[in-house]
Amino acid sequence: MASHGIKDRVAIIGMGCTPFGEHWDKDVDDLIVDASMDAFASAGVTKDDIDAYWLGTATSGSSGMALARPLQIQGKPVSRVENFCATGSEALRAASYAVASGAYDIAMAVGAEKLKDGGYQGIASPKPAGDGTQRTLTAAAMYSMIVPAYAKKYGLDEDQLMDVLATIAAKNHANGAVNPRAQFRKAVSKETVLSAPRLAGRLGVFDCAGVADGSAAAIIVRAEDAARYTDTPLYIKAFAVSTGTGSSLIDPEYDYTHFPECEAAANDAYAQAGVTDPRHQLAMAEVHDCFTPTELVLMEDLGFAERGTAWKEVLAGTFDLRGELPVNPDGGLKSFGHPVGASGLRMFFECWLQLRGEAGAERQIDTDRTLALTHNLGGYPGEMVSLVSIVGSELG
Repeated sequence: MASHGIKDRVAIIGMGCTPFGEHWDKDVDDLIVDASMDAFASAGVTKDDIDAYWLGTATSGSSGMALARPLQIQGKPVSRVENFCATGSEALRAASYAVASGAYDIAMAVGAEKLKDGGYQGIASPKPAGDGTQRTLTAAAMYSMIVPAYAKKYGLDEDQLMDVLATIAAKNHANGAVNPRAQFRKAVSKETVLSAPRLAGRLGVFDCAGVADGSAAAIIVRAEDAARYTDTPLYIKAFAVSTGTGSSLIDPEYDYTHFPECEAAANDAYAQAGVTDPRHQLAMAEVHDCFTPTELVLMEDLGFAERGTAWKEVLAGTFDLRGELPVNPDGGLKSFGHPVGASGLRMFFECWLQLRGEAGAERQIDTDRTLALTHNLGGYPGEMVSLVSIVGSELG
């Protein structure tokens, strides 16, 4: 049975988000404080008003003390969570469910990661399994397998597909170029994307998300209490998580053109939120574009395009900032990089700005729709966790 959900039972009343980038002058404590203080100010509360805290971080802290120390939170419940690249969203899910249960009146989720000081790696990888089933390739190599698989399955020439992927990269970099919190604030042409050095298979530098430091935070209350803090809350419509077993890695039928965990999480989230036609009901979507072919496949797994047709929609501009369904209007992981614990909450922050009409003239989407989707995946094709959420600016 899928989750019964907590639709319209809790609301986000305040958020904060740091710029993402190479913060050589700040440590993770500084980033946590910056995002948290902005969230407190946004909601008009102080740290003492919060009943319980959740910190999402993959490698930048252990236990709740990693949050309690920089914020000087004494004697309150602070929990640290981790779930691969869905870590920040998991922190918000935990805080939301805690408030919805009645255990707390007001809760806070903070996501943070400091990666640049430790080198250029992303999430720390565990030791390979001893039974021969664990993958031994890099993330770029694993996701590069999508390219020949998708091209073969749907009858595209690989060069034609690379043009589609370059369109995705150019779109996200164009969006990030006008976002003051993005790490990479420069538009990149398709020609530059296509001529960049290759990293794995056909994937080049601009097909891969970067590495960054950053933090984001959100404050949650019961929906009926939201008006005490803001006239424009965001209501939680759905949280859905799907966790795979990794068995696709040894399944000869797995073809790399479909992420079953993402489709399952999306279907659960849509059922919780009452969404029957995401392509035409959602105002926007923030998706986990760790690599350009990932975003392409997700357009189909999330139900934004029919199987084998997402490449046509990309070229048609369907998912552009001024398109029918803007995808990654803030620039996505391509423009922000991926500080693992912060990325999920950064996606919620973009929904917060867009659905409240606060994204700014250059970035504000033009729609009367009131729902937005965020999506995280963690792991690799064939061994993945996925979290899909839906938020809205109106009850009902």
